[in-house]
Amino acid sequence: MATYIRLYADDRGESHFADIEIDLELTDYAPPAPPLSLSSFTPATQFGFMNALAGWSSDWHPTSKRNIFFVLTGEWEVTASDGESRRFAPGSVLLVEDTTGKGHSSRVVGETDSLAAMVQLD
Repeated sequence: MATYIRLYADDRGESHFADIEIDLELTDYAPPAPPLSLSSFTPATQFGFMNALAGWSSDWHPTSKRNIFFVLTGEWEVTASDGESRRFAPGSVLLVEDTTGKGHSSRVVGETDSLAAMVQLD
């Protein structure tokens, strides 16, 4: 089992975080390599990288597209419109789905610039 965090908007347009658990199944994914644990796949449309300087911050905004956000360097603090804030350090994964409503605010915390990889989802 593995986990990631989801940021989504409810029917009233408020954004919230949810901890999501995913099942991993032992799979012969790339024989002759040994089996490994694999989750189901989610369709994606494209990927890219985003760099934000230390101290960068945003006002409230919804995400432009559903995406999964992988922090490679630096640290982010994201605040949902319900008031909950979470920090995302290198290695963190965030599924961003608040495409409607008030959205979220975000900022790069600390003195290190942040590089993130983003995969846009269908």
